[in-house]
Amino acid sequence: MGGSYGSQSMVDPLRTVLVRRPDEAFAHADPKLWGYAGRPDLIAARSEHAALVEMLRSSGADVWYHEEPQEDRADAIFVHDPVLVTDRGAIVLRMGKDLRRGEEASIAGSLTKRGVPILGTLRSPATAEGGDLLWINHDRLAVGQGFRTNAEGLRQLKALLKPLGVRTEAVPLPFHTGPAACLHLMSLISLVDDDLAVVYPRLLPVPFWQRLQADGFDFIDVPDAEFDRMAPNVLAVAPRDCIMLEGNPITQRWLEEAGCRVRTYRGNEISRKAEGGATCLTRPVLRAGRTNADT
Repeated sequence: MGGSYGSQSMVDPLRTVLVRRPDEAFAHADPKLWGYAGRPDLIAARSEHAALVEMLRSSGADVWYHEEPQEDRADAIFVHDPVLVTDRGAIVLRMGKDLRRGEEASIAGSLTKRGVPILGTLRSPATAEGGDLLWINHDRLAVGQGFRTNAEGLRQLKALLKPLGVRTEAVPLPFHTGPAACLHLMSLISLVDDDLAVVYPRLLPVPFWQRLQADGFDFIDVPDAEFDRMAPNVLAVAPRDCIMLEGNPITQRWLEEAGCRVRTYRGNEISRKAEGGATCLTRPVLRAGRTNADT
């Protein structure tokens, strides 16, 4: 198990994934402080999370649990954000949301214990969150520039990734509803194949959309009515094999018409109340059987 890591893709078959069970910190979250739509019900949240984990396992993924205590950090269940896993180890990020600071070192410790080395760590004043980091392909990383990931975060990521042959590109994000809200790049786009993306076009920057189109991408456009239900947040467990939050029938139908297998999970507690979808709840550690020996 130790030593198998590398996830420089959003769509290659998911082999190992890190998750975190909803805990007391999540259940006791002050909705106003954390920006939740309501206080989560822990029993229901754990049931929803267990069902999502079963979907991951049935897809062939080995599931790791991040279980180190995270007192008073309600958002710690969203394990996608504090780290980025490359072919040469994890990059420890620095959260743009002050309330989440401290999650980074904790999740890095969990990965290290599993045999994933630390490639580098972002330093102040850099900020970057995993939800802003989208692998277009193995050697190209789009980096959202908004309230959660700043220019210094991009600069430090670029320096860490350049020796791996990875090219980073900035994607300016819209103001939308302001700094208190969470608008990541991946709030607007998910890749479900090497040439197919689910997007919310109203907020997607035009130059980025044009670059993807020039690269041969086709798009599934999320309708306005499903944007707030996190329809753009789709987790690919393999090319055109994906998991998404239930309650987005139009986007789901268009995915299926594009040849995708779609499974939905109930996320009233873990997703709708806390505003984090399937990608947010998972940190891919290994995709497509790639290991450090391949680099």
